[in-house]
Amino acid sequence: MRLRFTGTIWYWRGPAPFLFVSVPAAEAAMIAEVAPVVTYGWGMIPASVTIGRTTVTTSLWPKDGGYVVPVKRALQDAESLGVDDEVELTLDIDA
Repeated sequence: MRLRFTGTIWYWRGPAPFLFVSVPAAEAAMIAEVAPVVTYGWGMIPASVTIGRTTVTTSLWPKDGGYVVPVKRALQDAESLGVDDEVELTLDIDA
């Protein structure tokens, strides 16, 4: 499954600071349909995310009935990304 969408990077303080992009509702519903066969536990969904020219592997986190995409340090550094940046991203989920 390949999904493309635009979102704004936001910060979650948590036990360790992380940057995320929220998956829009329509795309989150499509992910939820395949979640039972791709999750490895706790609702985590393994995926590849591409922003700009950079692709990394990650896992989508369930949050508030949807999913969020972690924006790893490798993406932040390679694409000069930070909080409040609007990004176009591609998610690849093996379903």
